[in-house]
Amino acid sequence: MPTTQKATSSNYSAATFFASLGPGILMAAAAIGASHLVSSTRAGAEFGWQLVWVVLLVNLLKYPFFAAGARYTAATDESLLHGYLKQGRGYLLMFTCLNTIAAIASTAGVCMLTAAMLTQFVPLPIDVLAFLVLVSSLAILILGHYQLLDKMTKVIMLALTLTTLIAVALAWQHYQAPAITEVAESPWQWAYVGFLVAMMGWMPAPIEVSAWNSLWLIEKKKTQTVTSKQAIFDFNLGFIVTAILAVVFLALGALVMHGSGEVFSNSGAKFASQLIDLYSDVMGEQSRFLIAAVAFLCIFSTTVTVIDGYSRTLDIGWQLLNNQQDCAKRLTRVMLLVSALGLGLILFFKGALLPLLEFVMTLAFLTTVIFAWLNLRLMTSEALPEKHRYGIKMKLLAWFGLVYLVGFSAVFIYWKLAIQ
Repeated sequence: MPTTQKATSSNYSAATFFASLGPGILMAAAAIGASHLVSSTRAGAEFGWQLVWVVLLVNLLKYPFFAAGARYTAATDESLLHGYLKQGRGYLLMFTCLNTIAAIASTAGVCMLTAAMLTQFVPLPIDVLAFLVLVSSLAILILGHYQLLDKMTKVIMLALTLTTLIAVALAWQHYQAPAITEVAESPWQWAYVGFLVAMMGWMPAPIEVSAWNSLWLIEKKKTQTVTSKQAIFDFNLGFIVTAILAVVFLALGALVMHGSGEVFSNSGAKFASQLIDLYSDVMGEQSRFLIAAVAFLCIFSTTVTVIDGYSRTLDIGWQLLNNQQDCAKRLTRVMLLVSALGLGLILFFKGALLPLLEFVMTLAFLTTVIFAWLNLRLMTSEALPEKHRYGIKMKLLAWFGLVYLVGFSAVFIYWKLAIQ
C-alpha cells in the first residue's frame, strides 16, 4: 500500500475511533466533578494516601452496576428504563421517584460548585452566578442538543486530564515530606463516617448515571452506527479514566496540601481559590488563570451533563409510566423544572458549598443500593438473552458490592442515630 494511502487510512481510523466515543466520555465528565475535584482531593489533603485503596475498591465494586447501561442497550437497543418497565411497572416507578429526588439534589450540588469556580473570574454573589450557570447550561442543551454536548465534553475532558497529570507529576517531583512528628490522623474513626459515606456516594458517580449512559448510547446510534463492541469499549474507557483520575486528584491533595495544616473551607468562593492554589503551587502562579479556566470548564461541562442526564431519564421514565409519545417540549420543561428546584436548594444552603455537597453525596450513597439492585436484577433476568446476561464472575462481584453497600449504609444510619 502506498505511504499516502496508509496515512489516509490511519487518519480515517483515528477519526472514526474518536467519533465513536461519546456516552462513556460523557459519563466520565459527569463523574469528574464533585466526587473527584472535591472528595478525592479532600481525602488526599486530610488523610494523605490512606484512602487510595477505598477509592479503587469502590470503583471496582460499582463496576457491574454501571456497566449495565452500556451492556443492556448494546444487546437490546433499548434503554435501561425500558428494561425496568419489562420487569414490572413498580420497578420503573421506584427508579423514577428516587431519580427525581437525586436530580434536584445533584443539579444543585454541581451547579454551586461551578458557580464557586466562576467566582475566580466574576465578583458576584454565588447564588447569582449559580443562576447564570443554569441559564447557560440550559441554552447549550436546548439549542445545541446532544451533538454539541458530545463534542464539547471530549475537548474539556482532555484538557483537564492533561493539566491534572502535569500538576501531579510536578508535585511528585518537588515533593518533600512535611516536617511533622505526630502520626497522620486515621480516617477510620466514628467522626469521619459521614465523610467516608459522602466520598463513596459519588465515587465515581451516582449509579443512576448508568441510565444516562444507556440513553446517550441510543442518541449516539441515531447519528452513526455503534457496534456492541464499540459501546462496551467506550464505557470501559470512560470508567477506567474516572478511576485513574480519582487517584490522581487524591495524589494532588496528598502531595501538596496534606500536612500543611490547611483545611478546605465550607465557603464556595474560598474553596475554589484553595483548589486552584493546589495547581498553581506546583505549576507556578502564572498558570493560575489557565488552571482556573480549565477547572471551571470541567465543572461547567459536568453541570450541563448532569442536567441533560437526569432530565432525559425523568422524561423517559414518566413517558413510559404514562404511555406517552416522545416530546421535545416536554424534555425542555423537565430541564427547566429540575434547574429551578435545584436553584431553590442552592438558596437554602446560602453559599455553603461543602455541606451541600456532603448532603447530596450522602443521599446518593443511600439510594445507591436500590439502583444497584435494579441493574443487577435486569442483567441477570431471563428476559435478557443468555449470552448477554452477567456470568458468574460479574454476579459474584455485584453481590459482593451489594453486601458492601448495604453494610456501610447500615453503619452510617447507626452513626447518624448515635450522634443525635
